[in-house]
Amino acid sequence: MDRGFLDFARLYTLNVFKAYFVIRARSNLRFRRIYSHPVDQATGLRYDQTIALTGINSSRYYPENLRRVRIFDAVRQKHLTFLSNNFILPPEIIAELYKCRWKIELFFRWIKQHLRIKSFYGTSENAVKTQIWIAISVYVHVAIIKKRLNLGMVGAQGMSLAAFSVFRPGNSAPQSHNLSLVRKIHGYLLQHLPRVQLLLRSDAAGYNHRLMRYCDQKGVGFVIAGRESEAIFQITQGIKH
Repeated sequence: MDRGFLDFARLYTLNVFKAYFVIRARSNLRFRRIYSHPVDQATGLRYDQTIALTGINSSRYYPENLRRVRIFDAVRQKHLTFLSNNFILPPEIIAELYKCRWKIELFFRWIKQHLRIKSFYGTSENAVKTQIWIAISVYVHVAIIKKRLNLGMVGAQGMSLAAFSVFRPGNSAPQSHNLSLVRKIHGYLLQHLPRVQLLLRSDAAGYNHRLMRYCDQKGVGFVIAGRESEAIFQITQGIKH
């Protein structure tokens, strides 16, 4: 984590729950050195210390020892100091873990720019992973279609529209939500990707005669599962095959 997230009460909570962290230290950090471990300065390491915080608030919020690692970044020509609660990993790995955080930040930036996931519909690990992977899958499918049809780039918004509202809101009827979604995607395709044909496939929860008539009028292919009944039979009689 960057030093903007330096909150010792929060870090101590992570420590209590046996989670490891690596964070940039501030230059005005008040501490007492307990022990200095030997380091090879030829690798860029300057010191690897075990410290105790001595600030009035910091020592109260984080009463246990911390690890303080300082390196010299030859590329940026500056010294970097890190704090961690991991006393097992070599100091070189501690520094490398901090560098890896930038890859994570770039990934989340890519998600926000291309997948347009503004919020998650579930908070469990499985729900978050499922929503991200579905959005990525739709993004890749649209990219493949554009490449095969030689459509060129229309911007990140065009690439992400097909992933718009992959999960319907829990308080919205599935039928009305599907109709609204199909209208938006169909309108976008007509404007930006006229050579791409929209096909709709839905389970029985998506059945709605207005949706079916809209697809029929606009030339949108659809397959919607439904139980065979007299009502469905009468409705489908008015739809061209």
